Amino acid sequence: MTKVLEGKKGLVVGIANDHSIAWGIAKCLHEEGASMYLTYQNDSIKKRVEPLSQKINCLGIMPCDVSDTSSLESVRDGMKDNIDFFVHAVAYSDKNELSGKYLHTTKDNFLKTLHISAYSLTEMLRIFSPKINDNASVMALTYYGSTRYMQSYNVMGVAKAALETSIKYLAVDMGDRGIRVNAISAGPMRTLAGAVINKSRQIYNYTINNSPIKKPLTLDDIGKSSVYLMSDLSKGVTGEILYVDNGYNKVGMSVQDLAGV
Repeated sequence: MTKVLEGKKGLVVGIANDHSIAWGIAKCLHEEGASMYLTYQNDSIKKRVEPLSQKINCLGIMPCDVSDTSSLESVRDGMKDNIDFFVHAVAYSDKNELSGKYLHTTKDNFLKTLHISAYSLTEMLRIFSPKINDNASVMALTYYGSTRYMQSYNVMGVAKAALETSIKYLAVDMGDRGIRVNAISAGPMRTLAGAVINKSRQIYNYTINNSPIKKPLTLDDIGKSSVYLMSDLSKGVTGEILYVDNGYNKVGMSVQDLAGV
């Protein structure tokens, strides 16, 4: 059978290790025939990304600091091929400010969090635009904390809200070229990024217990949904947030919440 991404080339930004959601996405895209460029943030992450790059159809790996315009321009110039898809899986905030009250967020961390977690998608699309083919697909990662209060998410929730709104505007801006811009809102997972959230284990377990599908979310779950968004199967879909969280976002109040009331 023909693989749905056979012959497609792309760029995946944000792999930190083999537990990263970005890696789960890259692996599933590879299994469906795609080849891709990968990036790494620094030398310590490069040591983890290089072995992973050898497991997929990797077109090359490059350093990338999404907060540095010149670094993004270097990534653009380093891509020898035009791309058919782009995965943005980047977010950052000072972990010391992801606990306690959002009220105490500092201006410096607020601006840095918004820059890396939200604005970087807009800047990358602008800079990479000459290398992105018409009718390509762009995807970012977000989380339910963008629309509802989630403990220990704080300013990251504000940044994800900005990211989701950016996706709607970018979908219109890129639509004249047939380029689709969407996001996956993934449920809690045991990743390096998730580990910095205070009480992440309790949040992870609570989500499993209170979702319609009561099972841990896997990298494969996210990866296979990304195949849909990166392929022509979703060629009529843009500006959307696809929830891949075992249905947790659809539950208002669980029976478990009522225990002892």
